[in-house]
Amino acid sequence: MELQVNLTNRRVFMMTLAAGSSMLAATAARAQAMVDEKDGQAVALGYVADTTKADAKKFPKHSNDQKCTNCQLFQGKATDPKGGCPLFPGKLVAGPGWCSAWVKKA
Repeated sequence: MELQVNLTNRRVFMMTLAAGSSMLAATAARAQAMVDEKDGQAVALGYVADTTKADAKKFPKHSNDQKCTNCQLFQGKATDPKGGCPLFPGKLVAGPGWCSAWVKKA
């Protein structure tokens, strides 16, 4: 009987540990910071969290229909409010954002 209790306790412990680890990983992924428009890389690329606020004089080819969500580099769905971008590792860009590296999604 004691052996069965120990096995049950061990099984419960292992399932709890696995569930906790999964939650921590999911929380860490959601806790990524947004790109700051004043960040050096963001400034160099003209990144703005709202495409309508892009500098028209500096980026004359910019169009308000160009958004992070329809950029080839955006790592998320077109409906996501934010997502990853390889130009800003470990940070998230705003879905309605824009930068000069924008390339139309195929």
